[in-house]
Amino acid sequence: MATIKYGNVKVTAISACVPKTVKKNIDLDYLIPREEIEKTINSIGIQEKRFVEEETCPSDLCFKAAEKLFADNNIDRNSIDLILFLSQSPDYKIPTTAPILQKRLGLPTTTAALDLSLGCSGYVYGLSTAMAYASMEGISRVLFLDGEAFSRIVNPMDKVDAPLYGDAGTATLVEKTDIKNSSIFLLCTDGSGEGSVKIKDGGARCPFSAESLIERKEKDGSIHRDSEVYMNGMEVFNFVMLRIPRNIKDLCAAANINVVDANYLILHQANKFMTDFIAKRLRYPLEKVPYCLDKYGNTSSPSIPLTISSELYGKKIGNVIISGFGAGLSWGSAYLNLDSCHVSKVIEY
Repeated sequence: MATIKYGNVKVTAISACVPKTVKKNIDLDYLIPREEIEKTINSIGIQEKRFVEEETCPSDLCFKAAEKLFADNNIDRNSIDLILFLSQSPDYKIPTTAPILQKRLGLPTTTAALDLSLGCSGYVYGLSTAMAYASMEGISRVLFLDGEAFSRIVNPMDKVDAPLYGDAGTATLVEKTDIKNSSIFLLCTDGSGEGSVKIKDGGARCPFSAESLIERKEKDGSIHRDSEVYMNGMEVFNFVMLRIPRNIKDLCAAANINVVDANYLILHQANKFMTDFIAKRLRYPLEKVPYCLDKYGNTSSPSIPLTISSELYGKKIGNVIISGFGAGLSWGSAYLNLDSCHVSKVIEY
């Protein structure tokens, strides 16, 4: 496994933005029988989600989150050396979105810009990338933007995915520091599970075609197109149960801590049944596992910073363990100190 340690960088600010449009799971009675909806909601822990309007992209949500971060922390835009944008929903196929955001945010042309693409493990991987760059000579500040709009790629007749996914954009500022600030990451991959979460058509392997729009019925009665996300829920559940508790235990061993030494365990907001199971397997107190999926749903990679902004705003955070897992199959966990991190309140767009 990739075990990465940083000692001279820190997270100094986090902000998040969600769309104003609210979609309630109780209204899914067109898809799920009324007598089963409450059971589904209680199991996954998602009451409602936020959906972007047709003209809104994940980059728009990230732009708003970045503006909030700059304003709340009095950030000089000329001090940003690198902007990273992580999403599976870029503005265009070409060009990448990070340069567009560099222009929109008024960052200098001396700012490097790079796109990253990853699923629900993306924030952990992206934060490690941001810290790696900030560790280098010549780079002091990295703006890491992470946003998704799965409402655009989920079929409303998909019984597995429609109750889960919402949209969000986040901004994280990573800086070089002279004060030792140890961060440890464990990053893992198993490409044999590529089919567990997948959009089959639209890439170089299977280009988009007229057939990509043809609806077909799955065994559970769901409707799905090859241009939309498909998830095998049982495969993902089994993967998470097998891999994630062990990954977090290995992280704690690398950090020479016990899991309960962390002030918070911040998990990707997949669904509550799954994440509660992880915490119980680790014997970690559930009251120290923050959740925001009840009101925002599973927002994919932005879910960890969104949870921090939503649930830990105004609190002394301290040491935390974060863990993300999903498509790839890909997973990773990190042990961080967020004592000096300023968390902004979630805003709407």
